[in-house]
Amino acid sequence: MMDALYIGATGMAAQQTTVDTISNNLANVNTPAYKKSRVSFEDMVYRPVVSKNIIDSVDQPEGKRGTGVGVLGVGKLFTLGDLKKTDNPLDVSINGQGFLEVIMPDGNVAFTRAGSLEVNRDGLLSAAGGNPLKQMIRVPPDTANLIVDSNGTVRANVANEKAPVELGQLELAMFPNPAGMNPIGENLYLASERSGDPFFSKPGEDGTGVLAQGYLESSNVKLVEEMINLMLAQRAYEVNAKVVQAADDLLAMSNNLRR
Repeated sequence: MMDALYIGATGMAAQQTTVDTISNNLANVNTPAYKKSRVSFEDMVYRPVVSKNIIDSVDQPEGKRGTGVGVLGVGKLFTLGDLKKTDNPLDVSINGQGFLEVIMPDGNVAFTRAGSLEVNRDGLLSAAGGNPLKQMIRVPPDTANLIVDSNGTVRANVANEKAPVELGQLELAMFPNPAGMNPIGENLYLASERSGDPFFSKPGEDGTGVLAQGYLESSNVKLVEEMINLMLAQRAYEVNAKVVQAADDLLAMSNNLRR
């Protein structure tokens, strides 16, 4: 009966993690390029079940019993979100796989799929928040129109120039296991041992997606799917709570026994 208490408690804790994860997904349903999280579970240590043979007074093993459930991890699902047209020339979405590489204030690099670009105070093409892209593309102050081709070539119409001026070339990073990247907030991810080292290609090459100027990638959170998962998690939590309650009732009954 004591085992039932602990096993039920592990189930309640695991489902609480699921509810927390789903709530974060729902909160970011309108966050551009947000990738939903999913909880993975694992069964916990198994112990042998031993019964007493009354005739021979010998303990006999009768299989193994699990000790509950644990959270294996919370990972990101990098399925593509819908592309929404914005007509903003600084909105650039990745139609396919890949990440933009940005330089953080501490000099380290991070990766993002959020293509809400801007020109920072230093005149560099940057991700939202002012972190410049790794290619360090400088946009002239007299730029009338910025053009980002599907293959990542960045050009600008500037004063006193008839033809667009080429400013630089964007590249996309690919990972062997993008689900292993570490999210740090603000739509940024860091490479990790689980994700593997990135390799870089021009958009449209080596399996990378192409760029779409004037579009933003939406969150890949599906409201109906998340609401169903939320109801399932709630029901699983209730079932585990009933297990704890049933074990407590059995303990109360045994404590109230009289000779």
